[in-house]
Amino acid sequence: MKILFFGDVFGRPGREALAKIIPEWKKKFSPDIVIANAENISHGAGISENAIREIQEAGVNIMTGGNHSLEGKNAAELLNDISLPLLRPENFADRSPGRGFGYFDAGGKKLLVINLIGQAHMRQHYDSPWTAVDRILKENDGGEKAKHIIVDWHVDVTAEKMAMGWYLDGKVSAVLGTHAHTPTADERILPKGTAFISDVGMSGPHHSIIGQEIEANLQRYRTNLPTKVDVAEAPPYEINAVFLELDDDSGKAVIIQRLRNILE
Repeated sequence: MKILFFGDVFGRPGREALAKIIPEWKKKFSPDIVIANAENISHGAGISENAIREIQEAGVNIMTGGNHSLEGKNAAELLNDISLPLLRPENFADRSPGRGFGYFDAGGKKLLVINLIGQAHMRQHYDSPWTAVDRILKENDGGEKAKHIIVDWHVDVTAEKMAMGWYLDGKVSAVLGTHAHTPTADERILPKGTAFISDVGMSGPHHSIIGQEIEANLQRYRTNLPTKVDVAEAPPYEINAVFLELDDDSGKAVIIQRLRNILE
């Protein structure tokens, strides 16, 4: 099974970047499925019907989320729409709309996608991701339902990201970090066959501070004053993703390749 996974897609520039690069990378890598973290697709924070439609038209098959997933005027309605391949972190509060994992068809194989959010240095207090993933994997019945399992691990702290990678080594196909918007160079296949990267990185405006305007951010950091910060202008676009190849029988990772492109 071949998978293209994009990190946080940031605002309109991120959506435009995907529309430009996915056709090219589909020809080059022939993925069975395309996954993207979509929590920032609408104005840099949250989701919307139009933004979801736009990245689906660009070629995204499955959308994961993070701390901004509940933002957007009709976010709850969208997350509760079971016809949409849209996830939010499983360890949100029980009353949260939506679902945190799902089974999908990918090249004739069953793929389980799990969305989790970290606990360290996050603005909200989330339930245990460790308990959540244990429960999901137990429900998956040891791989009888799906041997190919991708985890979008939406976390702030690198150590917490790495801890989950080691915890799930041999239990899932890949643990892919999102949230920081800055790609890390630590992609690898762990000893028991799980692909890991601390952060895939964002797709959005290249001349920015994690997708946002530079000058407004500098004002905020230099003065500590509340400052309105908008999505930065683009092009140029920054595009970050990983390409995964998983063994068809075992679900273990064969290849993890970090992808990065700057489009003028």
